[in-house]
Amino acid sequence: MGMSVTISAATAQDAEQILKLQYLCYQSEAELYGDYSIEPLTQTLDGLRAELAEGHALVARLGDEVVASVRGWIDESGTARISKLIVHPRMQRHGLGGRLLTAIEARFASEPSARRFQLFTGHRSEGNLRLYRSHGYVPVSTEQAGPALRIVTMEKEAAAGAFVKSA
Repeated sequence: MGMSVTISAATAQDAEQILKLQYLCYQSEAELYGDYSIEPLTQTLDGLRAELAEGHALVARLGDEVVASVRGWIDESGTARISKLIVHPRMQRHGLGGRLLTAIEARFASEPSARRFQLFTGHRSEGNLRLYRSHGYVPVSTEQAGPALRIVTMEKEAAAGAFVKSA
C-alpha cells in the first residue's frame, strides 16, 4: 500500500468521516438481516458527536482518511461496552478490526473501574463472531431483536484483555 495505518483517539473533527464510514459499513449488516432501519444507519451527525463527547473512540487512518473506527464507554457496573467496530470494506480481512479491538481494550484496561469488556453483534454476522471469539469473547446472552435478528452479547474479563495477542 505504501502508507501505514495509524490508530489514534478520534476527535470531533472526525465525526463526519466516521458517520459516512459507519453508513457504508453497516449496509452489509442491513442486507444480511433485511432491515435498513438499524440504528447505525439512522444515527445523525449530532447524535454521533454527542456519543464521541461522552465516551471513548478510536480511529484508524490511512493518510488523512478514516478507514476504521470503534467506540465505547464504561458503565456504572464497570462494564466497558464496546460498540460500532467498523472497517472500510476495502480494508477488511487484514487484521485492522483486531488491532482496533485490542487498542480499545487497552484504553479501557487502564481505567481502574473497568472489570469486563462487552460487545454485541447479530447471530448471522459470522465474521464478527469469529473475530470476537478469537479475542477471547464468549457469548453470555442472546436476545430476539426482530423477526430475523437475534443479538448475541459477548464478554470477557478485563484482566484477560491485558494478555490478548496483537492482531
